[in-house]
Amino acid sequence: MGERKALVVGIDNYPSCPLYGCCNDSEAIKDLLSNHENGNPNFAVWKKDNVMTKGELRGLIEKCFEGDADVALFYYSGHGHIDSVGGYLVTPDFSEYDYGVSLQDVLTIANNSKCKERIIILDSCYSGFMGSISTTGQDTAVIKEGVTIMTASRNSQTSMEVNGHGVFTTLLMEALKGGAADVTGHISIAGVYAFIDKALGPWDQRPIFKTNVTRFTSLREVKPQVDITVLRKIATYFETEDFEYKLDPSFEPTNKKEEIHKVVEPYANKEHTSIFADLQKLEGVGLVVPVEEEHMYFAAMNSKSCELTAVGKQYWRLVKEDRI
Repeated sequence: MGERKALVVGIDNYPSCPLYGCCNDSEAIKDLLSNHENGNPNFAVWKKDNVMTKGELRGLIEKCFEGDADVALFYYSGHGHIDSVGGYLVTPDFSEYDYGVSLQDVLTIANNSKCKERIIILDSCYSGFMGSISTTGQDTAVIKEGVTIMTASRNSQTSMEVNGHGVFTTLLMEALKGGAADVTGHISIAGVYAFIDKALGPWDQRPIFKTNVTRFTSLREVKPQVDITVLRKIATYFETEDFEYKLDPSFEPTNKKEEIHKVVEPYANKEHTSIFADLQKLEGVGLVVPVEEEHMYFAAMNSKSCELTAVGKQYWRLVKEDRI
């Protein structure tokens, strides 16, 4: 894994309008990004709380996106502002006509960066304005290749705090803990957005997600939902993605002569029950389903079969192509 760095900023100490959860947010995000679930190092995180001036914050953002790292990520939790000119990340030295670092400047710095992938995550009011910044006169953001932005709310919405954390960041934390993980345990920014989007109802603040990438980098890794060695067997058990794997009672481990309930031939054998255990694990994560039966047990006992789901077919192809 190449160089991965993240700047995490939380600002609570505004002189006339203090916040109470932003530094909590930054601490939690720092902890989650610094390591994968198994403890292996992930992002090199630079956490800077209560940045007092516009100049300091802008300098930190420029530092975040300088160089040629594989991934550079900027996370901000604090006040946001929007006026007739544009949107801003507000710093405590704000004045009537100078609120802080403009979202236009943040996007420009990221766009001009030589880092391979640049990610901007903003938990602030009106942060969705970044999704409509344009230098072409059109109402669409100019996002260069390799840039992704995700914001807590639209450009007309405030971002809420609840129980010492921003609502958006609370969901972001749950996503990074595993809520947004795929079957292999990888968490992408797209998966994070999908997780947050589903959790927020139509009357809540709505997140914004815009990206210009050809592939999504894993933000964090957690324990896979099914062991990778089992997942790789999917292409062994299923000859094609449309193949039906035939079952019979010998696959069901409780179908033994010594059992007191009714058993039928062919009786359980070790090879088949081992395969059946793998198939049940794959069923448990939505990759396999029984055919013409509600449960895998009955598919086996009634000599039916099982097949891949649409998602299962996708993972079958990934295994066949040696991408897992």
